[in-house]
Amino acid sequence: MTGTQTAGRRYGGRDAAQRQQERRTRLIQAGLDLFGTAGYASVSVKQVCSHAGLTERYFYESFRDREDLLAGVYNELIATITAETAQAAAAAAPDVDAQLRAGLEVFIRTLAGDARMARVVLIEVVGASPRLEVRRREVLHEFAAMVAAVVAPPPDPEASSSRLAMTAMSLVGGVNELLVDWTLGHQNATVEELIDLCHTLYIAAYRAISDQP
Repeated sequence: MTGTQTAGRRYGGRDAAQRQQERRTRLIQAGLDLFGTAGYASVSVKQVCSHAGLTERYFYESFRDREDLLAGVYNELIATITAETAQAAAAAAPDVDAQLRAGLEVFIRTLAGDARMARVVLIEVVGASPRLEVRRREVLHEFAAMVAAVVAPPPDPEASSSRLAMTAMSLVGGVNELLVDWTLGHQNATVEELIDLCHTLYIAAYRAISDQP
């Protein structure tokens, strides 16, 4: 192998795959910055590339189009939020009350602490495309399953599992809509008040399920 070939494969100690991943990360960050401030509908591929300091050639190396980038940004944010929420809840086990509060606190503080993240996750993906609507519904079900796994009573008749699933989805959907309202400025509650309210609702639902014959 010649020195020229080697240089073509590695640059600055990074191979082609690593450099492509770095460019993708820069585009994801640019998407978060712009979609989370100006809004998805107002941002072009050219603007994303300019913000990332890359040419459009490199954009299409990683993403098919603007929608594909939004999906990439959304999925990365959800992966981070899901992992941190699950980790916090697991660390508080086996106390269900503590698990619910720990998970809610991480989830709410993470979104409330970054306006860009909140806007992308709660607002910009809504109705952006049929594909993203399917993904958004999947995410709601994933979070509902996480809640159900924490609050599930000991194995019981299958009839209770349907009630549990519906309750978990109601709680997750309620928190989601409350945070949308808060992000849009329709609620002036503090983050602590949001956490306390959501925790109260979750505990009330958990007790109702636990008392169900």
